[in-house]
Amino acid sequence: MKTGKILSVVMPLYNEEGTVHLTVADVLARQETAELIIVDDCSTDKSLDVVEALAAKDARIKVLRNEVNRGKGFAVRRGIDAATAEIVLIQDADREYSPSDYPVLLAPIISGRADVVYGSRFHGGPGRVLYFKHELGNRLLTFISNLLTDLNFTDMETCYKVFRREVIQNIKLESDRFGFEVEITAKIAKDRSLRIFEVPISYNGRTYEEGKKITWQDGIAAIFHMVKYNILTGKPESFKNPAK
Repeated sequence: MKTGKILSVVMPLYNEEGTVHLTVADVLARQETAELIIVDDCSTDKSLDVVEALAAKDARIKVLRNEVNRGKGFAVRRGIDAATAEIVLIQDADREYSPSDYPVLLAPIISGRADVVYGSRFHGGPGRVLYFKHELGNRLLTFISNLLTDLNFTDMETCYKVFRREVIQNIKLESDRFGFEVEITAKIAKDRSLRIFEVPISYNGRTYEEGKKITWQDGIAAIFHMVKYNILTGKPESFKNPAK
């Protein structure tokens, strides 16, 4: 695969007016970024105003807006459907994940060794010391997912998931909220022709006071989605996944 501007970055956005401009700057500074697709999930702060002003200055930024709040999964699906570059990467707007990790995330795909790459927060990269219960919960969810998928991930719930575009755009996805992480993992696991890599990334987690949104209820929902997509759902259909 050629190098250069080969990356579509999909950024779901909800109430991140204090950080999104910094994350956008970091993404656009990467030489790999061909386009940045920001999907605002009906933010109630000034996030949309911030990114629209940035888009007016850089043609690589595409801003989409959901008229009602639909959840991260819906925003990600809508962004994936709009992607046009060879590789698609999911990027949160909250500064917890650094675009400086793009080279290590993209390397397995660029070299032709992988179709899908996950960035692991628990695979040896530097990270801020924060909630032990969160890490324990993430590891437990990953463990249950691995039992059901027979994959050996260390961090299934990571934001950094990277795909060859034709792979991700031809998997039918339906989760609207945080169930996306479980659903996509279950569905790529069922296609044993896919080559999946996991690489270490840095992680600068934030506290709830700083704006962290995920809660224990999302962990319970993740277990429900594991049962749904790993046990109750058959092999995924391979057709395009429009977000409706």
